[in-house]
Amino acid sequence: MKKYHFLAFDLGATSGRAILGTFDGVNFEMKELTRFPNAIMELHGKYYWNVFGLYESLKEGLKVCAREGIALTSIGIDTWGVDFGYVGADGTLLGLPRAYRDPYTDGAPEEFFQLVPREEVYRLTGIQIMNFNSLYQLFRARKTGFAPLAAADKILFMPDLLSYLLTGKQVCEYTEASTSQLLNPKTRQFEPSLLEAAGLPASLLHPPVDPGTLIGTLTEALAEETGVGRVPVVTVAGHDTASAIISVPAENPNFAYLSSGTWSLMGVETEAPILTKDSFENNFTNEGGVEGTTRFLKNITGMWLLEQCRKEWEKAGRTYTYSEIVKLAEQAGRSPSIVNPDDPRLANPASMSGAIATICREAGLPVPDTDAAYIRCIFDSLANRYKEVLEALAAMAPFPIEKLHVIGGGSQNALLNQFTADATGLPVVAGPSEATAIGNCLMQAKAAGLVADRWEIRRIVAKSFPLQTFLPQQPDNNVLH
Repeated sequence: MKKYHFLAFDLGATSGRAILGTFDGVNFEMKELTRFPNAIMELHGKYYWNVFGLYESLKEGLKVCAREGIALTSIGIDTWGVDFGYVGADGTLLGLPRAYRDPYTDGAPEEFFQLVPREEVYRLTGIQIMNFNSLYQLFRARKTGFAPLAAADKILFMPDLLSYLLTGKQVCEYTEASTSQLLNPKTRQFEPSLLEAAGLPASLLHPPVDPGTLIGTLTEALAEETGVGRVPVVTVAGHDTASAIISVPAENPNFAYLSSGTWSLMGVETEAPILTKDSFENNFTNEGGVEGTTRFLKNITGMWLLEQCRKEWEKAGRTYTYSEIVKLAEQAGRSPSIVNPDDPRLANPASMSGAIATICREAGLPVPDTDAAYIRCIFDSLANRYKEVLEALAAMAPFPIEKLHVIGGGSQNALLNQFTADATGLPVVAGPSEATAIGNCLMQAKAAGLVADRWEIRRIVAKSFPLQTFLPQQPDNNVLH
């Protein structure tokens, strides 16, 4: 069988990777080629992404392919959401992209709501209100006279900006654009009234294109420098969560997903956006998916709590492997104290264990007195939060939820998966852990005409990667309605 090779550049907010996916029409395999850091740069009080450093890292991934004699079929890029770069009329990149953690957007949503009410912004976009959304970044950039915006002909979201550096061609990929709070999920176009309220010309944005669109080929100079030739670059689901959802190995539409890592995203895949009073009040978001679908989901704090506690313990000379953490949680027994992982006081406290202790104390709950007790408190609290969000989700979903698919790095936490199954009363199917890169590669395979649709992609994933199912030990019901 002929083998096709797809190069996925999967970039997160702290690191990026070049992943090679190989597909022969039946079997799919993956291999990591390079891994590189990505960090926010502070300069004169502003926070940026070093997109030129990322470009050099992408080139290194291409050079590895050339050195290993890999004939690439195509290249795809996925990243985090909302951030973008400014491009001048002559194609010049106007400085570095601002990073979503830049505090210049503090208070921007409330200021914008004086022009367009909060409820109207949600009605027009279906996106949950977060101060770093692209709408508020652009609004505040204009208010402060940010020079790159004043000189810009276009903005390019991060995956599109990197593909522009590779190809010299500009596009606006739909799933990434949908995170901006500028896109109307019903029309699938940018909302003119919001652009006007923000004082932005409609010409600042390219019309969105679907995942699987050919952008162009590597520039002649880049093809020669890296040695890979004029390889096509295609739009995948440019937002990393959208890429991950493609590879959920579901058998039918009646599932929910939990993309689990430092942060968690829980949702369902729907054929149309859900724009209701309940979705607004529960702060659920409608982001774009492949094949015209909507990712109706909610952001949840994930393993951030544990990661921050581990940093504290390491400073104190107490280090634990992941297997030791799981063993400690098992030995601790069920926690008598449940906290809300999404409590604002846990967003970025000076001491995570101290913040958890304060919340327990104020609620009249026992304060964890050992590292093991803190770990079990975190695990049980996450499972409880997953139950709460899943119940809210089930009340709004247009179909019964029969299974919860856990993907991403958190899918490897067998103990938490079992706790989640017990808490929700649903079967939990764990895997794959590399969902985003898999979705990136297989979306390229779809663009190449090798797979028909997202359901065929999901069958390939289910066959190609090990999955583990966790059944509720004391289920009350096996379907949430």
